[in-house]
Amino acid sequence: MKIKPLSKEQITISIDRLTRFKHPETKYLRVFCDIILGNLIEPKFKKSELEKLDYKTLKNYAQEIINYSLKINGLNESFNPKINEAIKSYEIKTYNCNNKVVELLDNEINYNACKSLISEISPLNMIWLKELPSEGIINLRQKMGFKFPIEKLILVEGITEEILLPEFAKLCGYDFDKNGVYVLSAGGKNQIVKLFYKLSESLKLPIYILMDTDAQKNYDEIKPKLRKNDKVHILKCGEFEDTLPIKLVERTLKEEFKNISITEPLHRESKMVKVLEEVFKHRGMHEFKKAEFAHMIKENLKNQEDISSEIKELINEIKNYC
Repeated sequence: MKIKPLSKEQITISIDRLTRFKHPETKYLRVFCDIILGNLIEPKFKKSELEKLDYKTLKNYAQEIINYSLKINGLNESFNPKINEAIKSYEIKTYNCNNKVVELLDNEINYNACKSLISEISPLNMIWLKELPSEGIINLRQKMGFKFPIEKLILVEGITEEILLPEFAKLCGYDFDKNGVYVLSAGGKNQIVKLFYKLSESLKLPIYILMDTDAQKNYDEIKPKLRKNDKVHILKCGEFEDTLPIKLVERTLKEEFKNISITEPLHRESKMVKVLEEVFKHRGMHEFKKAEFAHMIKENLKNQEDISSEIKELINEIKNYC
């Protein structure tokens, strides 16, 4: 074999991608193929040729490239098979994995030598990796808040929920990162049905689905596919933005746009998103964007008074769910 070694940055990116919350078959095949195409000089493969190789062969080429690159970069810590076993055990516990996928997981990538590339500002999946193997990983997660191993998935419609639910939960005394709770945005009520179908077939973890009031039709589509530990919560008040207290929204607008007069109080006659779109439009501000405004709200959260009673009930339900 003739190998072009990965740089330290490329190693870090590859290990990050291999340990994210994604089905192992998807992430391992993508990472392994990218590494082989970009760094295996001899023998040389085309993408179409890689697609014909068995998983064991792909794994062997990729792990050889990674481990060789670690040595070339002076990362010579000894191989610790217990780390690989811990990762394999977690993935099998989390996802439905056939024998071919287990072959990918049953690798000898020297994760121990990668640990020096991980810092306190690394992604949470990397910080978790740095603590492996550990029999007390749950206690460490509670202490350090690195989210992994994931134990619950909260599937939501939009980005506002993904940004704000963890913050609301924290104010309620329930830290998602410390309790292995992962929030995933589907990108809309129709997409949430498709994504749930896919996840319910591949994921072993319980899925908690949060939907807007107008999603009854989508709920009817999801209901036949619900597994024993899955649960659906339909908001009572409309969209997630409608659960935001008026005082919190007004305070956020005044804080973020100090140079723009916002004197009249907001009202609930219309949906909150429509109200905000009008506010932004008539004040000559830039276009209202849900993600951007959610981050504004996040920066202006103070205490439990900034959380509606419905969201408090929701957080309590998630806390006691599974």
